[in-house]
Amino acid sequence: MFKSGILIGGELISEDKWNRHIDSLKTSVKSGKKELKEKLVEFVSKRIPKKKFGIFFSGGVDSSLIALICKQQKADFVCYAVGIEGASDIEAAKKAAKLIGINLRYRIISLKEAEKAVKNVTEIVGPDVMKVGVGAVVYLAAEIAKKDKIKTFFSGLGSEEIFAGYERHSKSEDINEECWKGLKSMYQRDFMRDFPIAEELKIEILTPFLDSDLIKTAMQIPGEQKISKEHKKVVLREAAEEIGLAKEIAWRKKKAAQYGSGLQKAMRRLAKKSGFKMIPRYLFKFYKPRNMRLGALVSSGKDSMYAMYTMMKRNYEIGCMITLRSENLDSFMFHTAAIEMAEMQSKATGIPILEHSTKGEKEKELKDLKDAIEKAKKQYKIKGIVTGALHSQYQKERIEKIAKELGLEIFSPLWHVNQEKYMRDLTSSGFKFILTKISAEGLDKSWLNRVITEKDVEKLVEIDRKIGINIAFEGGEAESLMIDGPIFKKAIQITDSEIDEESKIIATLKIKKAELVKTS
Repeated sequence: MFKSGILIGGELISEDKWNRHIDSLKTSVKSGKKELKEKLVEFVSKRIPKKKFGIFFSGGVDSSLIALICKQQKADFVCYAVGIEGASDIEAAKKAAKLIGINLRYRIISLKEAEKAVKNVTEIVGPDVMKVGVGAVVYLAAEIAKKDKIKTFFSGLGSEEIFAGYERHSKSEDINEECWKGLKSMYQRDFMRDFPIAEELKIEILTPFLDSDLIKTAMQIPGEQKISKEHKKVVLREAAEEIGLAKEIAWRKKKAAQYGSGLQKAMRRLAKKSGFKMIPRYLFKFYKPRNMRLGALVSSGKDSMYAMYTMMKRNYEIGCMITLRSENLDSFMFHTAAIEMAEMQSKATGIPILEHSTKGEKEKELKDLKDAIEKAKKQYKIKGIVTGALHSQYQKERIEKIAKELGLEIFSPLWHVNQEKYMRDLTSSGFKFILTKISAEGLDKSWLNRVITEKDVEKLVEIDRKIGINIAFEGGEAESLMIDGPIFKKAIQITDSEIDEESKIIATLKIKKAELVKTS
């Protein structure tokens, strides 16, 4: 089912349809706290099941408000909380349940129980650290509720987005615009986590904060009413307090589920116990893709490799890598620097590669690309293509046209991402890449053949502020080579190379020899 959409409220919703739905909710009409209070009570109340149900409970304002309204409606329910020893959410849940006067069942999770949940959730949603950390909380709470024969749960999903609960909201110049963007990103980040888990466990998740009319009401409230210097989700907290929630609960500052429950800490311990320095590499132990098989267009650079990784995190299978070797070093379509290293990346990751040559003549090279993709379709039975396109409309449109002609789906998971955030995510997620070519003011040969770090991203941001460059090198400022990462079984180590310096700002790394070594 999840290849084409998510079942929400009995309707199969694709990502495209969800995005169009969110756009349709935009209006210029203003709203306030009075309307919000009415809608909150209405949209929780109307979803209350006739049979006994559960609430995923953390003691935060979202789940506590749902529980309070359900109690006011004299509903029959149980709240469920999970966490490792010392988890802040367990203590908060106990305090909140006592103040509200509701039935709470909680469990302190052992490391062994956490490992089982992490494994099962990874197999369901893919080896994505954040999805697994949050998803494991949902999974464990639902497992506890099995003994009570409860199969329907309320969730506070959506509250953070419509009421501006994340740090990025407070940093945004337009809070509500950031909320709208976040609502769209929920499909991949949240729906493709919770609903596959729900299907696996045969449970139903109710999400009152995602009711269309409640979204409209919340998004009609000015952004400045949602955030203060001390708090996020201000208008919701005020409304919750007026509905009857104790001030101590309404204004509690809550950590994200994976941190409040301690599951993130548990995953770090489990990774270390299994001999891994980082959680992403540990999660790939349990990678069993359930979605369609894809071919990844790989150039050896950071973008194509990270795009492939992104689709693997979404639980897609990568059937092969597809690489075009162009004789034209100035090809409009293809990356050429260190392209010969793609074969070594194939060996390092264990993913087969299909290489194809092209003279690189403009437009004619597209036939070569089509031939390569068609061959991959027949040889590896792929159903779609992954590209690492960031902003190049020229490349994206031409690849999409070829994919359509061949009856393949196209995925460009990095398209129009915030490039500074992307570079920070890339350098902090366990990937290692070097630059193999520089060609821009602000860069020199010292940037070549060394792993790019988070500090380097800071330098790039500063260079951009001073003279203006593309931080992710989409303007041709530099070319990169991925040498290690969570999907690598072995790392690439360059043992012999030289730098060809054309000028102070133009230089190329010539790789003479490289080998595969034990990854860190």
